[in-house]
Amino acid sequence: MNVRRLIPTAAVAGAVSLGLVTLSACSGTSDAADRPSDGKLSVVASFYPMQYLAEQIGGDHVSVSTLTKPGVEPHDLELKPKQIGELGEADYILYLKGIQPAVDEAIKQAGVKNTVDAATLTKLEEHGTETGHDHAGETAEEHAAHEGEAHADEHGHEGHESEAGADPHIWLDPVKYAEVAKGVGASLAKADPGHAADYRKNTDALVKKLGDLDTAFETGLKNTTTKTFITTHSAFGYLAERYGLDQEGISGMDPESEPSPARIKELQDIAAKEKVSTVFFETLASDKTAKTLATDTGLKTDVLDPLEGITDRSKGDDYIEVMRSNLTALKKALGAK
Repeated sequence: MNVRRLIPTAAVAGAVSLGLVTLSACSGTSDAADRPSDGKLSVVASFYPMQYLAEQIGGDHVSVSTLTKPGVEPHDLELKPKQIGELGEADYILYLKGIQPAVDEAIKQAGVKNTVDAATLTKLEEHGTETGHDHAGETAEEHAAHEGEAHADEHGHEGHESEAGADPHIWLDPVKYAEVAKGVGASLAKADPGHAADYRKNTDALVKKLGDLDTAFETGLKNTTTKTFITTHSAFGYLAERYGLDQEGISGMDPESEPSPARIKELQDIAAKEKVSTVFFETLASDKTAKTLATDTGLKTDVLDPLEGITDRSKGDDYIEVMRSNLTALKKALGAK
């Protein structure tokens, strides 16, 4: 598997920080009496997917900030000394190992009592430039059985250690993201038991929305002309696997890396064989390679957003809206019937 920037081990340590939820107070051990006068937990999210969970589940009881500002490519984030210092004052940190090396290392050094790695709340898998399952020839019953086995295999993994080389992009699968949401809700309830009932209620509401999103993807992508899509950044491995698609990444896990001439030729052959109509690029990385490949092969281009941040270029104001925009783009590109 070709995890983005899986280079030095020290760097990988920070890469996994999906979302730091920081409950303001002192040294992560302060009680309600030490918190700000508004009584809210100060939550720091490492980047957007964790920020969204913190806001949706924490509701009125948390004050959320994020280490990765809108428009910043999260994988390359470098923390300022002030940000690193403030981490040690957090009540609660939520992050995902394998996304942001600098954040991972800072969290490790912060030593905050209530620190949760989102990667331990679901099962990580290995994905490379090619991801997905070939469901050709399957009956509807066989496909349903296959999906049921996959779903069953993904439960009961709380406490699972994230492994080097595992794909961290779990938030792009609504089912896995819902599993993470449940774990976040439980950990917030434990850290702030006075508002546990509200955290549970908010978690249930979010899980319901993610369940509806999962149904929309499953229904919308059930019957398509092709199952293959080409994307600049191989962030959609979990999504492809969930809905029986085949992801072909131009540059693997790192959206900034340059593909080899051999890989470009391979993608041109795949596009012709699998009747691919569209090359997808994303909002926070260069679209040069995607547009060059599309031009050379006579294909269209469109945006498939990995949801690492919301900007004015995003097709939606929050996670649910952008994911539904992604579904619309996939249905169009794959020839959904």
